[in-house]
Amino acid sequence: MLLCSLILSWSAAASSAPDATGELIAALGRPAPARTAFAEARFMQVLERPLVVSGELAWLGGDTLERHVTRPHEETARIAGGEVTQQRAGKSARSFSLERAPQLRVLVDSFVALLGGDAGRLRKAFAIARRGDAAGAWTLTLTPRDVDVARTVASIRIDGQGREARCMWMQEADGDVAVDLLGPLAARMPDAPTRESLATLCRGG
Repeated sequence: MLLCSLILSWSAAASSAPDATGELIAALGRPAPARTAFAEARFMQVLERPLVVSGELAWLGGDTLERHVTRPHEETARIAGGEVTQQRAGKSARSFSLERAPQLRVLVDSFVALLGGDAGRLRKAFAIARRGDAAGAWTLTLTPRDVDVARTVASIRIDGQGREARCMWMQEADGDVAVDLLGPLAARMPDAPTRESLATLCRGG
């Protein structure tokens, strides 16, 4: 009888314990349309220096996401209804299925869920590990649950402070990595970024 009481008491305490990860994700939610500046450095094993682009990410509601690159060239990728449409200045638009682009599919699942404050959607697509400190800095590490996606994208790490995401690291399975500085931090992208210099910025340095 005592054992049953202890088990019931523990279960009640566990069910009432705050879900810190869920609360954090909910706090990150923004009403659509939500827009944020970004600057991305993509480190590829076949290149000596990273590719750097910058522009604006926009969540327009639902699963509609737009990535507008303004530097070093003009290009827009719009994701809606499971389709990706890319438009580069001076060229014809081209469209293809989101299933053909695991990196963009992961971007939709993560970015839309975070801006929507939807912890349930994020947990459905990813295994989530959270770390935080007393100063309010936090890190979410997202590992894709879909085996096919995981063959291309190994993980996503999001660094933030308080109610703001500062950086997104997309680690690809082949060793390449893309680092996005978000919001005001985008303006601080170094001229010659390294993984170490970006890690310092993401930590608030």
